[in-house]
Amino acid sequence: MSKKNKHKEQEAGKKLDTQHEEMDAGTVMDDKKVEEQAAATDNQPETQGEAPTTDPLAEAQAQIEELKDRYLRTVAEFENFKRRTQKEKAELIFNGSEKTVSAILPILDDMERAAANANKTDDIHALEEGWELIFKKLLKTLEGLGVKKIETQDKPFDVDFHEAVAMVPNVEDNKKGKVIDCVQTGYTLNEKVIRHAKVAVGQ
Repeated sequence: MSKKNKHKEQEAGKKLDTQHEEMDAGTVMDDKKVEEQAAATDNQPETQGEAPTTDPLAEAQAQIEELKDRYLRTVAEFENFKRRTQKEKAELIFNGSEKTVSAILPILDDMERAAANANKTDDIHALEEGWELIFKKLLKTLEGLGVKKIETQDKPFDVDFHEAVAMVPNVEDNKKGKVIDCVQTGYTLNEKVIRHAKVAVGQ
């Protein structure tokens, strides 16, 4: 082989070695880039797919505002209820008085007529009957309103219904501790004593 050909072969071999070295260097550089990119990816914060964090202070403030709103609503409702109850109570008292007066007015009319006729007749018996009828009508009307007379005759003395204004000594044994006489009639309204009967009691 001539020197010229040997020289060409040597030159070609050097080129091949240079190309292999460049390829190896490029491969190393590519591997480094891949590793750097992977490391950068690992170091990046994982923000995707995670729920955003909430501020505890903001949550507490929101709860306070909600509770405050509920409290104000409750207070307003209670005030409305109180005003409504007071109004209903006042109306009940007013209507109760109206009912009582309306029931008694017819009896007042009877009394006016009886008083007017008293000067026109000399029949005392007729006048007595007229006044007795008016009195019974009044008692019946009061009973319709819940008013009842407290019975006292021969009843055992009861402090819940009677008020002793006198003591009668030397009575029979079966009358001791019992009502002997009623000085003033007592009444109940819907089973509640509104006036005790004033009585004399045997002892």
